[in-house]
Amino acid sequence: MNDEPFAPMEQILAERACERLIIDFVHRLDLGDPSSVAELFTADGIWEWPHGNRRIAGREALREYFSSRPADRLSRRLMTNILVTVTSATTATATSYLTTYRVDGFVDGIVPPQHPTNVGHYEDAFRKVDGTWLLATRTTHLAFGTDTQRVTPPSSS
Repeated sequence: MNDEPFAPMEQILAERACERLIIDFVHRLDLGDPSSVAELFTADGIWEWPHGNRRIAGREALREYFSSRPADRLSRRLMTNILVTVTSATTATATSYLTTYRVDGFVDGIVPPQHPTNVGHYEDAFRKVDGTWLLATRTTHLAFGTDTQRVTPPSSS
């Protein structure tokens, strides 16, 4: 934290709000409406993935990007080791680990066990805007990754 006074309860509330954003992000991708992930970013928010040279800037571009996920995609992300550092009354950073299980071609039922598609971490920067904590930037760093598998629906013969 910088030198300005910051009450311990304010710090705890800021940390919790940022942790909640991290979890809400993956929940919306896996179980909700992926395009709504854009609402978790500032208006000028950025999501980037340096390894894939992807950089999406601005809430509308983020909404378009996340809504382009295939309709038959099944994904589950596990988040852990979430470490939020509050740097001021309106800024914070975080590092969190991710493991992603993902297949395309999902129709219904249970998919046989798969290896994770991605394992890595996010580096986030947060800004408090009009009293609400939002993601300013999210950078994805993968230590392990592979292409998304396509599952074949069982035949109905």
